[in-house]
Amino acid sequence: MPEQVSSRLERRKAQTRAALVRAAQTLIATGRTNVPVLEITQVADVGMGSFYNHFETKEQLYQAAVEAALEAQGALLDELTTDLSDPAQTFAQSFRLIGRMHRRQPELSKVLLHYGLELATADHGLAPRARRDIDAAVRAGRFTVRDTELAMLTVAGAALGLARLLHSHPDRDDAETTDQVTEDVLRMLGLSAAEAHDLCTRPLPDLDTVFKRPNPAA
Repeated sequence: MPEQVSSRLERRKAQTRAALVRAAQTLIATGRTNVPVLEITQVADVGMGSFYNHFETKEQLYQAAVEAALEAQGALLDELTTDLSDPAQTFAQSFRLIGRMHRRQPELSKVLLHYGLELATADHGLAPRARRDIDAAVRAGRFTVRDTELAMLTVAGAALGLARLLHSHPDRDDAETTDQVTEDVLRMLGLSAAEAHDLCTRPLPDLDTVFKRPNPAA
């Protein structure tokens, strides 16, 4: 019996933390980060005292919210590229999927935009996976990159610029725009125009299925 009670308490604690993280993601996406803790707990639908059982400050919660969003997106991309043997295609497919995410998961997209160029140097989420794929493509002779960290700055800038463009111009075709940007990025990384175009015209996983999956907050 004590084990069952402990298990229930742990589940409730996890659910409360996840609710707080989701609330923080909503507030970040809508630009409402300068709110009192009480409002955060109201959005999360949890008691005021629950906040301090999990986080010491609002900043700590917001950091956890961004990290959770990054990690969830990175884990999804890993799953969707696991059967690809060409690291250049892995990178291209991930970039193309992220570009399509902005319209299909706008709240998550705005959370990532809030993180800004820190995306390029983060040690969790999307950045380490992009570095991994770039390095693997260099070793395979697919990319010609002398400095991965500098390449990551360019990749992150392109990804963030694409996100802002798609949000500010809702009439733009997100798939076509994303693929054009991806081609340019691939050419910057060392592929020929023909190779870049080929990778950006290959079929992607079913987007309706991909973007209907739950996006865990923690």
